Amino acid sequence: MEEKKRYKVYKIIMLMVIVAFITFLVTSIGMQEYFYGNNNKEGTNEIVSEINNYRKIIDKYYLGEVDEEKLKEGAIKGYIEGLEDPYTEYISKEDMQDYLEDTMGNFVGIGIYMVQDTEENKIMVLSPIKNSPAEKAGIQPGDYIIKINDVEYKGEQMTEASNKIKGEEGSTVKLEIQRKEEILTFEIKRENIIVNPVEGKVLENNIGYIAFSSFDEETAKEFKNKYEELSKQGITSLIVDLRNNGGGIVNVALDIAEYFAPKGSVLLYEVDKNNNEEIKKSENEPIINMPVIILTNENTASSSEILAGALQDLGIAKIVGTKTYGKGVIQEVLSLPDGSGIKITSEKYLTPNKREINKVGIQPDVEVELPETVDNILNVEEKDDTQLQKAVEMLK
Repeated sequence: MEEKKRYKVYKIIMLMVIVAFITFLVTSIGMQEYFYGNNNKEGTNEIVSEINNYRKIIDKYYLGEVDEEKLKEGAIKGYIEGLEDPYTEYISKEDMQDYLEDTMGNFVGIGIYMVQDTEENKIMVLSPIKNSPAEKAGIQPGDYIIKINDVEYKGEQMTEASNKIKGEEGSTVKLEIQRKEEILTFEIKRENIIVNPVEGKVLENNIGYIAFSSFDEETAKEFKNKYEELSKQGITSLIVDLRNNGGGIVNVALDIAEYFAPKGSVLLYEVDKNNNEEIKKSENEPIINMPVIILTNENTASSSEILAGALQDLGIAKIVGTKTYGKGVIQEVLSLPDGSGIKITSEKYLTPNKREINKVGIQPDVEVELPETVDNILNVEEKDDTQLQKAVEMLK
């Protein structure tokens, strides 16, 4: 069971199911070999014919050198972009290894979580990792990454941009950042990033507090350890802070939900393109039985919404804060024989009460905004944290 969970990585923002087969678009001669073997639809014939026509023009008129590999990659990338899905993208074989390392939570970089702002078609910083080079340099949630080493990147190029930000430990990367009306430049030294520590403490009235910023391989185990540590200190209620948590591995979110939910409870519905449902249920008895409040904000996304939505629907937790991001679709990363891959939206998820989340988000039970004086939602002092204060008040 544990081995199965270990390899079913990154559904949602980052669930990975590695397979050895997929039919994909290539140019010229390669297109016939890759595409026709398994797809005889009329549309494919038209695509092949059209591309061959353009190839003839290139061969006849183009003055420069023809790089067959780049033509092939360009054709595949453009074909996939035609889906106009912000979460589906082509991953070159050069970028694939970095991408897989990133989903496992191990990389050398500057330590930021990023999302694609689909409305602006820009790469937005969701949050810098605590104590990372990015945080120390002054990168803030909501910053737009416009250029990396003087090369401009758009929202649909987020994977490529992420791989450019990573690099050798000790080397530097130059970022051009748009912050509201300002354009800022940062030179940041890359480091080995320790991602997502699960942090916790005891607040007044024996209220436990646990916070973490993504769902990585070890997060469920670390969450359990932190809860048991706080439990020994006599906590009688718990606040789980999912603000600025961009998601991660779905199974890890379900593992944490199992700590709270009665055995046999429905935690999640996964629905594919044919409306086939896979029901995820709690398989173990809960270990946490006390009043729970979850904190959310507009940067609570993906697996965070799975956890928050499940516990809200089951009546286990109240949600305090603001409406969540609204990413309720699941991606699989499919590996191709040549080493490249595609991250493709394959399913959507629904809460136990079958609520849609994608582009909708989860509404808190008690909506609380932070004061207007707070200019960085990542680092809010407790005296200004009206959302946390409300949660404490409700648990007293």
